[in-house]
Amino acid sequence: MLPASFDLTGKAAIVTGCDTGLGQGMAIALARAGCDILGVNVVEPKDTIAAVEATGRRFVSVMADLRSIAPVDDIVARAAAEFGRLDILVNNAGIIRRADAIDFTEKDWDEVVDLNLKAVFFMAQAAARQFIRQGTPGKIINIASMLSFQGGIRVPSYTASKSGVMGLTRLMANEWAKHRICVNAIAPGYMATNNTAQLRADEGRSAEILGRIPAGRWGLPEDLAGPVVFLASPASDYVTGHTLAVDGGWLAR
Repeated sequence: MLPASFDLTGKAAIVTGCDTGLGQGMAIALARAGCDILGVNVVEPKDTIAAVEATGRRFVSVMADLRSIAPVDDIVARAAAEFGRLDILVNNAGIIRRADAIDFTEKDWDEVVDLNLKAVFFMAQAAARQFIRQGTPGKIINIASMLSFQGGIRVPSYTASKSGVMGLTRLMANEWAKHRICVNAIAPGYMATNNTAQLRADEGRSAEILGRIPAGRWGLPEDLAGPVVFLASPASDYVTGHTLAVDGGWLAR
């Protein structure tokens, strides 16, 4: 049994981009802690639905492309209508495009920034408005990156977007704390997900990355279970504006 301060029974969360990988792992972790989930994806998240429902919690699936903010208000309204409330937003949906900065295209810039940064802000804004209407505390968890702290190479729009996520997390925390809304971010390290498939397939680059990680392995979706439940729960009520690195020690090296 979870300690009371980590218990999410009766809570409702929106998790974007939860069909696979980190989003799926976080949605399942929240459900295991007692939370009902509204998942926002561009494909039907069949495995996530099954895993969440196996915990005894509800999963409501919404299909939407968040590269446009047009669906945002309807998504939040749907969550409130389905569950009678909204307590948590996990802004996980994101994409990456790789090319040398000298050759990078406007299309690859706009698609990444629109989803990774613009949608994060407007989803958070809509969720915050819902928390304020309800008169209840709220938790917003954005997904940052090691490239919120570092420059990286060959991912200019991704680096810009994830640096922006960390800055926006701080700004929203500053403005919305008076409404009992905590805004934090998780910065995953090098994780075994679709986004890193190219890196892991490159034996030389993979070895170089693993050589810098003190934990000696790629991270897994389940490594975010504890952090996301902590930041979504009353246990973190005095934590806001923080970006939590879950990186196997990468930044400490």
